[in-house]
Amino acid sequence: MIDDLYSARILTLAGNMPRAGRLAAPQASVEKVAKLCGSRVIVDVTMDGDRVADFAQDVKACALGQAAASVLGAHVVGASLAELEAARGQMRAMLKEGAPPPGGRFADLALLAPVKDYPARHASTMLAFEAVTEAVRRAMGDET
Repeated sequence: MIDDLYSARILTLAGNMPRAGRLAAPQASVEKVAKLCGSRVIVDVTMDGDRVADFAQDVKACALGQAAASVLGAHVVGASLAELEAARGQMRAMLKEGAPPPGGRFADLALLAPVKDYPARHASTMLAFEAVTEAVRRAMGDET
């Protein structure tokens, strides 16, 4: 069962983080920390209208958090807040309720479905999506 959790594909994603680093002049930056394990993600965004124009992330997390951030980094540019919030909600439902994984540009998150059986890993796995949705809201002037 633990082999499903740390599959070769998850480890490959974790080791190949797209858009790692920081932006020189982001419109918004957000840091999120998983209290249970100490994983930390900082995301920077710039927007072009309602779409992510540029993105960077500084991720200090377990392989699961890194894999989720890797999927995000590979597909976030061009995404709208609605798409990001839908992916976050679908991923949360996948982890908490065993719901189907996100589709569309974030369909690779299906690889993280086995995390459902490890509640202590949920927060780390969700960090990048929690951070990016908040950052996009801030960049768009919506702090709610």
